[in-house]
Amino acid sequence: MSTHSNISPFAFHKIRDYVYRTAGIIIGADKTAMVTGRLWRRLELFGHKDYETYFAYVSSPAGAQERSTMLDLLTTNETYFFREPAHFNFLRDEIIPQQGPNKMRVWCAASSTGEEPHSIAMVLADTLGKCDWDILATDISGKVLEHARTGVYRAERINHIPADYLKNYCRRGIGEYEGMLAVVPSLRSRITFEQHNLLHPRETNEQFDVIFLRNVLIYFDNATKQKVIENMLQSLRPGGWLILGHCESLQGLNLGIKAVSPSIYRKPAAVTSVLRRVAS
Repeated sequence: MSTHSNISPFAFHKIRDYVYRTAGIIIGADKTAMVTGRLWRRLELFGHKDYETYFAYVSSPAGAQERSTMLDLLTTNETYFFREPAHFNFLRDEIIPQQGPNKMRVWCAASSTGEEPHSIAMVLADTLGKCDWDILATDISGKVLEHARTGVYRAERINHIPADYLKNYCRRGIGEYEGMLAVVPSLRSRITFEQHNLLHPRETNEQFDVIFLRNVLIYFDNATKQKVIENMLQSLRPGGWLILGHCESLQGLNLGIKAVSPSIYRKPAAVTSVLRRVAS
């Protein structure tokens, strides 16, 4: 049993502050058990007697890799296929028909282990077929992205995948992969996984038709929410859609986007000024 179940207020504050400054995520004052539960094995691995010496190590130049690991452990959140299915129905029934023949680009931010971008890809493949579409999936955690790129999941995680999608886009593992499920390569090839911190805007000028940013704003305060959404909107084309988690709100923020459905927003379309000649 771990001997590292206790953490001093000083060390807890240092760890909370680092996570907030780096990822914008607030760890509540009541989350000491969560922090120690996720980190105590790291102390044992490196032979640290307490969290003060562990944090001193991760703050040093020698602890750069461990800083990344600590952040992964404290920011990774639960996800599953077709979570909050109304959003996928809206994508299929409302957004895609309005897109017309144009290429569709979707950004799945905070994509975790990949269930969400793979769910989006199933909807796009089923609705658009071989038409031109692609997905960018990003997360702050390099570890979860490694998992996401494989497209391989334990079979018990398939419960929410519609039966026809399961048949068309997933394959059950055999042999050493017994009990596993793999997303078909033709779907995985449409998704690009990249590490990205939501506190920073994308460095490219790419524009997306839809951005999924679900179940991450709940960990931010309003100032961080404002910053993150402003970064998102830089990469959302005029008339594009922003989809948040059902439990998330933009109340109190000044963003200039319109709510079209609970947790679904739309960026105003560009306004073209037309100059009219007036006869003298």
